[in-house]
Amino acid sequence: MADAVVDTVASVPVAVVGAGPAGLMLAHRLGLAGVDTIVIDTRTRREIETTQRAGILEADAARDLVETGVSDRILREGHEHEGTELRFGGRAYRIHFKALVGESVWLYPQTDVFIDLADARERDGGAVHFGVRDTEVLDVTTAAPRVRYTASDGSRHEIRARYVVGADGSRSMCRNLVPEDRRVRYGKDYPFAWFGIMAEAPMSAPELVYAHSEHGFALISQRTERVQRMYFQCSPDESVDAWPDDRVWETLQARVAGDDGFRLKEGAILEKSVLRFRSFVQEPMRWGSMALAGDAAHTVPPTGARGLNLALHDVKVLADVLVRALGGEGEAALDDYQPRALQRVWRAQNFSHWMTQLLHTAPGGSAFDLRRQLGELDNVVGTRAGRAYLAEQYTGWPVSARA
Repeated sequence: MADAVVDTVASVPVAVVGAGPAGLMLAHRLGLAGVDTIVIDTRTRREIETTQRAGILEADAARDLVETGVSDRILREGHEHEGTELRFGGRAYRIHFKALVGESVWLYPQTDVFIDLADARERDGGAVHFGVRDTEVLDVTTAAPRVRYTASDGSRHEIRARYVVGADGSRSMCRNLVPEDRRVRYGKDYPFAWFGIMAEAPMSAPELVYAHSEHGFALISQRTERVQRMYFQCSPDESVDAWPDDRVWETLQARVAGDDGFRLKEGAILEKSVLRFRSFVQEPMRWGSMALAGDAAHTVPPTGARGLNLALHDVKVLADVLVRALGGEGEAALDDYQPRALQRVWRAQNFSHWMTQLLHTAPGGSAFDLRRQLGELDNVVGTRAGRAYLAEQYTGWPVSARA
């Protein structure tokens, strides 16, 4: 297919494979710096818009959406959370982010981040092609990489670029272009998954609730005033067909029950799914003229709400080094990308793993394991240092474009 005839050839400084939030935010940032891009994705815009994903943005990421001119909709329709609640041992403990570290997080679904970015690219005249197929990325070890794809109308196109960015998600094709003997993949599989529901119900709490119990973990999240997102720990092999609505609500209520009488507000369940997750990092994040960003390079368990935030940080750093590289600094600028990105990636991996082991009940765990876990939770909520650590990690580590 690499030698097939193409119908059009376009030349841009940067070609981006993947039109999720990472790819679109990179294109937006580069556009602000006067660098043209073409972005492609195998999914349709509708498919991306209707895929439910994470809903928490750290402080720096939320500010960037507004300050770079993507949209201020997060300020109008998002929900600022100045803290979160941990529930264990039948009691509730609030971690007050604002009081501890002076920052908040924002409840703003990833689908809305995507919509804002896609609208901004359309507004600004950016080239984004959804629903393509037969994508090929060629010559990434040269100074003239190419991307070929078939458009939805069957026509074949080629993009000639100086740099290619693989932002094509957790099933990335681009990351496989790094030769097997030159890449290292780090990973950890977890012995549990999340059973997730979308429910038509009022909010049960104004902020996220992370619940630990001897029965397992639960997370009570929100989407809107009338639609809520909730999860509970389950087996990775669990089937949604085995969970009628009554059993789902009974399980969730048991996971959050406490001496304070807290109960979830129930309603019609609109959607059920089982979310498997793992920790993953591929190094290097750059190979020749290609760089990887977001889930193409790393994934984290959802417990720490870091996945989307990490992707947005990757492209913040990557936009800076690409502008410098194209402006005359060349390879020296691009060499900055991996160490700057990976520092935050491994911080986030550590925090996400810590939150996951802190709150989930390990299958086959002993009575000692449970009591030790409660001791760790008590140490987090019972000391200012413990509360501040969770608050700082959860709200993020603000950085300048060069940090």
